[in-house]
Amino acid sequence: MNKNRIENVLKRTDCDALLISDPIAIYYLINRHIYPGERFLGLLLKKDETPVLFLNTLFPFEEMEGLEIVSYSDGDDITKLVSEKISKDDVLGVDKMLAARFLLPMIKAGIARDFVDGSLPVDKTRAVKDEKELELMRISSRINDEAMARFKTLVYEGVEERQIAAQMLDIYKELGAQAYSFSPIVAFGRNAADPHHMPDDTKLKKGDAVLFDVGCVYQGYCSDMTRTFFFKEGPDDAQKNVYELVRKANEDATAKVKEGVRLCDIDKTARDVIENGGYGKYFTHRLGHFIGIEDHEYGDVSASFKDLTEANNIFSIEPGIYDPETLGCRIEDLVVVTKDGCEVLNHYPHDIEIIG
Repeated sequence: MNKNRIENVLKRTDCDALLISDPIAIYYLINRHIYPGERFLGLLLKKDETPVLFLNTLFPFEEMEGLEIVSYSDGDDITKLVSEKISKDDVLGVDKMLAARFLLPMIKAGIARDFVDGSLPVDKTRAVKDEKELELMRISSRINDEAMARFKTLVYEGVEERQIAAQMLDIYKELGAQAYSFSPIVAFGRNAADPHHMPDDTKLKKGDAVLFDVGCVYQGYCSDMTRTFFFKEGPDDAQKNVYELVRKANEDATAKVKEGVRLCDIDKTARDVIENGGYGKYFTHRLGHFIGIEDHEYGDVSASFKDLTEANNIFSIEPGIYDPETLGCRIEDLVVVTKDGCEVLNHYPHDIEIIG
């Protein structure tokens, strides 16, 4: 169990009690993977009290110091079990993953004075990485850099996107990763103008853009990076202009990152570059997302997210231009916020590169 993380969560909450049901968040706090399926799983936190884990007897669990286990069977009343650990005068924070089939009976039974969204204390704690997490994220991104260098060697004229994608996991495992952090995006030609294109039977031809958006998991922590290449021959002038705009947007936004900056202002830095270059309508998504034990975590780099950066936040910087008539292009890196700037976790170059 990670007492420091639990203490940090409790410092961030104004609730009398906090009921966490997200299995990923519970893993983050107690260092145990439990996937309950349709059954109830809950971690109840109260200041100055022992955390309580509600767990079905189907799931073996060794005793853990500093954690009370409430075991239950399928026929037991979940509402009653939870009510016995809180007061009717409590304000109960519940997280965004608590299913309605559990929450609604608790509300109807009036087991607490009020129910509020209690997701943020956990989300914001997870957003600030500790030193162990930082090191694992560095390794995960280093593997991703090495994998990108391998992926570009897989291309040849006539190969299908899905044929490339099918080889990526083995490469990650050879390099020391355990899994994908998300399904890889492999996009040739016009498909690169679809930000979330899934690999299909499109065949590679000379002059195509080749976009790889890829990431792996190393000891539970995710990486994420995008590079856009050109097959056999370099970009024409219009394509080169698009590529250089995206590269400048990435690098200018990265230079903006430091502790205490509004996330929306980082987004604006990149967006201004692309809008001033005449391609604003083709930059169709937020600049970035937070990442850690999940590839997308709470927090984003967007016009609507006005929170200030904190030291040891990790998020993506991934501007893109998606013009099907000219070029689909994205360049993405992960950055760690520091007091005076940021550490870029990806080291694969941004230069225009012809492959194949």
